[in-house]
Amino acid sequence: MEKHDYNKESLELHRKHKGKIEVTSKIDVQTSHDLSRVYSPGVAAPCLAIAADVNEAYNLTLKGNTVAVVSDGSAVLGLGNIGAAAAIPVMEGKAMLFKKFAGLNAFPICLDTQDTAEIIRTVKLIAPVFGGINLEDISAPRSFEIEQSLQDIGIPVFHDDQHGTAIVTLAGLINACKVLGKELSQLKIVVNGAGAAGIAITNLLRCHDNEHDHGSCLAVKSVIVCDSKGIISKDRDNLNEVKQKLLSYTNPENKSGLLLDAMIDADVFIGVSKGNLLEAEHIKAMAENPIVFALANPTPEIMPDKAKELGVAVIATGRSDYPNQVNNVLAFPGIFKGALEVRAERITADMKVAAAEAIAACELNPTTDRIIPNALNMNIADKVAQAVKDKYRG
Repeated sequence: MEKHDYNKESLELHRKHKGKIEVTSKIDVQTSHDLSRVYSPGVAAPCLAIAADVNEAYNLTLKGNTVAVVSDGSAVLGLGNIGAAAAIPVMEGKAMLFKKFAGLNAFPICLDTQDTAEIIRTVKLIAPVFGGINLEDISAPRSFEIEQSLQDIGIPVFHDDQHGTAIVTLAGLINACKVLGKELSQLKIVVNGAGAAGIAITNLLRCHDNEHDHGSCLAVKSVIVCDSKGIISKDRDNLNEVKQKLLSYTNPENKSGLLLDAMIDADVFIGVSKGNLLEAEHIKAMAENPIVFALANPTPEIMPDKAKELGVAVIATGRSDYPNQVNNVLAFPGIFKGALEVRAERITADMKVAAAEAIAACELNPTTDRIIPNALNMNIADKVAQAVKDKYRG
């Protein structure tokens, strides 16, 4: 296999093109007649139509199929808090993926502030231009407050680092259960990592959204969440508000201790934490035919080869060079496409579960090495969009 220095190649590519996206015109202006229609005096007509009925913006402007990719650069990929300007290449990439997989316009909005209230206010102020807001690479727990505070602005606001990862993880679990003959509702799961992704995964698995259970969701039996200090339990006195809320729907037996204690008889381990964390003792403590989603990037909590040697039945990672890649691109383009087409004001827990089920269904004959569709499958976004629309319409 040919080896690539992707860092070098990427730097050369970005320098050559000066970024990855551009704005192009839908209309070729060649004559004064063309100019009069797209700008003055003709442009007054669509302006007045929108002034009379604000919903006409969906029909007369780019609003209906355009998403803002908003970040403050505080938690970029595996790079950490590198700031707004340094986050632009990632947000440009996200915009490309929206266009490639869902045909949606998207534009990077990198904010030079990490003040929560200021971000919330700024997003509200720019919302008239966009049909949806994709929050990206904002550190927890601030990301939870920002997303929750924007749920009433009339367009869907979705923090992809949280919910995209959760949706694809659920899709993989659905198919892993099919392959291994397990019941999703009976799973005992350990989630290691109580940041944005870990909390969102837990919420979706327990069908808990905005502090309300959703009876139509596929709730699993039990979830225990661990952070760097061990199991999140009622015995802990060092929990922030977000972690305290977890205790109302996780760790029903109030187990305490370290990660190894949580792993005893667990069917599933989901890691969104740090690389090379799992050892043989962790895997051996799990139930028969364990499922491991080691999603830390670029180094998983355990490498797939080692996991299989230790008896893991199904292993997934966030890497593209191994089978079963949990990649958010399977989720967010279709979710936004569906939400924008029905002009949904928000993306609900039920819509997320529907998206996960649609992704899982795209893998017609799942196997241990193929529980998640290929991230480059161009058919998935439309199927996810349809599932989202069907759920929205009831």
